Amino acid sequence: MATEELSKPPSLPPYPQMIMEALDALKQTEGSNKSSISKFMESKYGEMPAGHADLLTTHLTAMKDYGDLLLVKNNYLKPGPDAPLKRGRGSPPKPKEPMLEGTNPDLSTPRGHPKKDPNAPPAPKKLKPPHAGPPSVSQTGRPRGRPRKVNNPQVVQNGVEV
Repeated sequence: MATEELSKPPSLPPYPQMIMEALDALKQTEGSNKSSISKFMESKYGEMPAGHADLLTTHLTAMKDYGDLLLVKNNYLKPGPDAPLKRGRGSPPKPKEPMLEGTNPDLSTPRGHPKKDPNAPPAPKKLKPPHAGPPSVSQTGRPRGRPRKVNNPQVVQNGVEV
């Protein structure tokens, strides 16, 4: 049996690095679209792995979301020096107020509810105000809700239960 040597593709650099190289080499002022980036990568690195188009799309989207690239009219370009700062997910942090001179940050008020004073007298009980809702048992003589089910009703002559 003859052993055939399978030709392994040369190890490729990470996709973000290849994308940045492509943008640097193409030097288009309005940016480069996905197909031109892909063509450059194929011409420089030769055979690309299976699923190259999906991998490229995934990495371009991730780099755009992280702020490494800008997407303008379906063209990707590097952000300029005056571009907004990159930040992760979530809302930006609130600006901190400057501490006054002579204050110790360790002695600031703690978070949460203040602790109860163990020496304070107990609070007086609150009286309930008269109920303004539907009438209660004491007012009508009947309990609230549906009446209980009677297992053995006794029928009188008129057909009324007793």
